[in-house]
Amino acid sequence: MENTPYFTNDTVVFGILMLCLGLVFYTTSLTSTFWKSFYRYVPALLLCYLLPAIFNSVGLISPEWSALDDNGNLIEKSSNVYYVASRYLLPASLVLMTLSIDLKSVFNLGPKALIMFFTGTVGIIIGGPIAILLISLVSPDTLGGIGFDAVWRGLSTLAGSWIGGGANQAAMLEIYQYNPDKYGGMVLVDIVIANIWMAIILIGIDRSKAIDKWLKADTTAIEALKNKVANYTASISRTPSLTDYIIMLSIAFVAVGLAHWGAGGISSFLSENFSVFNDKSSALSSFTSTFFWMITIATAIGILLSYTKVKQYEGAGASKLGSIFIYILVATIGMKMDLGMIFENPGLLAIGLVWMTIHAGLLIGIAKLIKAPYFFLAVGSQANVGGAASAPVVAAAFHPSLATVGVLLAVFGYVVGTYGAILCTILMEIAAVG
Repeated sequence: MENTPYFTNDTVVFGILMLCLGLVFYTTSLTSTFWKSFYRYVPALLLCYLLPAIFNSVGLISPEWSALDDNGNLIEKSSNVYYVASRYLLPASLVLMTLSIDLKSVFNLGPKALIMFFTGTVGIIIGGPIAILLISLVSPDTLGGIGFDAVWRGLSTLAGSWIGGGANQAAMLEIYQYNPDKYGGMVLVDIVIANIWMAIILIGIDRSKAIDKWLKADTTAIEALKNKVANYTASISRTPSLTDYIIMLSIAFVAVGLAHWGAGGISSFLSENFSVFNDKSSALSSFTSTFFWMITIATAIGILLSYTKVKQYEGAGASKLGSIFIYILVATIGMKMDLGMIFENPGLLAIGLVWMTIHAGLLIGIAKLIKAPYFFLAVGSQANVGGAASAPVVAAAFHPSLATVGVLLAVFGYVVGTYGAILCTILMEIAAVG
């Protein structure tokens, strides 16, 4: 069925997204009582995400749609706005925001970041089978299907996506051979539940101090890192010139070019020379993802530059420029969320909702137990559920200097994603068949 949005031109769509960002930031700068009260309850970052989602839901814009060609045939079309933001602006922002990073201080954050990441992984692994058991008590028909139509096979792709990312999700689809005609329903659950959870995390960021107080968390190391970067920035701060902006953009996008070139080379080398990486049913196939290598290389370049004089461009606003790119990415992620899809497949969505609730509950419980800051909870979760596209976004929302933490944890997600998803699927098969 044709479902063409009102605006299909990417230039217009990008203008609408920038209008959303402009309105949010303009209203946050106003001193009126109404706007101060409004943003006390609605975080600005959430609104940057939610406004594009609303525009998508009412049919003004869309990341993809079906349309009729000149011969009356139905064809699939898509917007390139998210692709550009995630492939060009995201790696550029990671370079700019890691120029001032103190890697030693990042490692001094301690083991709690890794503990919370692996807690999130365990939450996904056990959440799937528990959700199946609980939903089967209420709606056993939801978990029907035999052979390649079995719902547990489809849910394996969610496990891959929510522990590692798109590459791991594709690997699980190949391994368990879920019916491609029904795969769209699983993608819908993935998008809806993951985006709802991200929205909840964004709301929590604005209330992180109160949450940390409730968790009795020790935020000393995080605050020390933020203060160290802030003090360094203040010591070299200057009014940026046109030359500064050109050089910073040059550094960022030359690094993006190198990251894309290196990612393509590594991915091709692994695929062409090692059959285990080229086999989509292999747990190692996710390492041929060019997105994974692009993010890894861009971050590595930023870290290397932080040991050179290039680091001084933080004084000209390198991290602020990187933050602009991050907010554009947030808006494009929001554009992928159709609020109307929440009610399209209630049974599967119920499984996803219970599944994510278990993931969140375990994270909260362990954070309370080890007194981990909300930062570790949020980034540890998104490094699993959102992967390299959103973990740096969430980390940078706390402070630009923390974006690297999100990337490093997301890398772990790629590494353990397929293995964790296989274990989760084995447990889901037992829960469904048993």
